[in-house]
Amino acid sequence: MKLAKVISLLGVLAMTAVLIYGFTIGDFSGEGSQLLSMPWGIVSLVDLYTGFILFSGWIIYRERSLTVAILWTIAMMTLGFFAGSLYAFIALQTSGNDWRKFWMGKHA
Repeated sequence: MKLAKVISLLGVLAMTAVLIYGFTIGDFSGEGSQLLSMPWGIVSLVDLYTGFILFSGWIIYRERSLTVAILWTIAMMTLGFFAGSLYAFIALQTSGNDWRKFWMGKHA
């Protein structure tokens, strides 16, 4: 479980750095329109949001509160795997080193 915590924390740190970089240096609307004009840009976005939806399904399944699950899902759709990494890190921290509780949440 320690390795999973390290990996999720590294994900939070990496995503924080690239989000700051993207928002301060990049041009979201200009670069986004270029991305959407390329077939592999569209493939990448469909792939990305498929992952977001699957990960959000896990969040909704394991959370006790539907409101909390919806807020995490909104965070996933807007902040990507910054939110996913943070969610996983928090879930690992609060699981009491129990993999079953980590994966299944309220169903464990």
